[in-house]
Amino acid sequence: MADLLLGQVLRFEGDPMVEGEGAARHDSQGAVLVDQGRVVAVGPADRLRAAYPQAQVTDYGRALISAGFVDAHVHYPQTAMIASWGKRLIDWLNTYTFPEEMRFADRAYATEIANRYLDLTLAHGTTTVCSYATIHPASVDAIFEAAQARGQRIYAGKTCMDRNAPDGLLDTAQSAYDDSKRLLEKWHGVDRLSYVITPRFSPTSTPEQLAAMGTLWREFPDCLMQTHLSEQPDECAWVKSLFPQSRDYLDTYEAQGLLREGAVYGHAIYLTDRERARLIEAGASLVHCPTSNTFIGSGLFDMGLATKLRVGLATDTGGGSSFSMLRTMAAAYEIAQLRGQALHPAQLWWLATQGSARALHAEDRIGNIAPGMEADLVVVDLASTFAIEQATRRAGTIWEALFPTIMMGDDRAIRAVWVGGKPRAD
Repeated sequence: MADLLLGQVLRFEGDPMVEGEGAARHDSQGAVLVDQGRVVAVGPADRLRAAYPQAQVTDYGRALISAGFVDAHVHYPQTAMIASWGKRLIDWLNTYTFPEEMRFADRAYATEIANRYLDLTLAHGTTTVCSYATIHPASVDAIFEAAQARGQRIYAGKTCMDRNAPDGLLDTAQSAYDDSKRLLEKWHGVDRLSYVITPRFSPTSTPEQLAAMGTLWREFPDCLMQTHLSEQPDECAWVKSLFPQSRDYLDTYEAQGLLREGAVYGHAIYLTDRERARLIEAGASLVHCPTSNTFIGSGLFDMGLATKLRVGLATDTGGGSSFSMLRTMAAAYEIAQLRGQALHPAQLWWLATQGSARALHAEDRIGNIAPGMEADLVVVDLASTFAIEQATRRAGTIWEALFPTIMMGDDRAIRAVWVGGKPRAD
């Protein structure tokens, strides 16, 4: 039997980063019809109730029905070490990240964290993530199996590193290629799972390993490739010392066949003019990780790039200090303010849904509410706390009602989550 969800409905018919808030569509008394895992219809509640009288009705009242959040850059293995105190990127990796990732040689531990991570993010309304695993193939199996059990659309890949990391976290150019290919052939396209080719970043991969990943990507061009780019000034200086032959940071990837459509670069804060031009020309995607950039002291992303490139939004767990895309939207707003770029609530919401889906080349499947889309939905209470309720009491528009939840909301605002057309049990 089809399900008819009633409430306020927010969807997009364009790109608000380019077109402004007029790209959004809001039905104050709307409905979404879901059947066999997909959205069948969306529109005014009265019209859909009349058209589908046999549907099972769930009335969410004044709560907002939206596409589920899409987190476009995360490290699920860093779940347990989130909010570790105060280091810059390279020290933070050596002090916290690498020791924790070594624990994923234990398959049972990988499974425990994979399940914990997906439960935490679903509780915050996130229905899709694009995650790095560790160098251990079992860490990829763990996150895909956990996502498969929940019916989620998930993107993930084995992290590849053959230098500048502890011995227990090093592979080789050949083993990275072999392991990645085997995992790709095992998981890519199974149910709602997608494999992502994943060199961690240039400082931990030799040119030979990056070239091996470029070769693999040419063999499987429908996959995404994810890595990091220009997160901190000392990282950029390190890359320059490791790759003296390269024109810039991006060139360390470009020279090895790791720049084209389907490339997803996290951070991208300190870009040269040449890098900006090549990213635009190649049609690459960037992912803004605002809570991570402030927590680790990285810098201020230029959201102006979203008018020229596919730009997504991400928590960057565990460099990011929250599992919540609401908190991530708030941080993106604050960083844009520091750059003199005032982001409208419609733009923030789009970045956390359709914008991130576009960055992952999945905008035809997730990140929006439209007929034929996969039915990953979040239902948001716009009066989840007293502070938020009193701020929205005098709201005259949906944006005035939504913005306090963006800035002050947390998992208490998540009233319900639907994954693949099925409500998630609490």
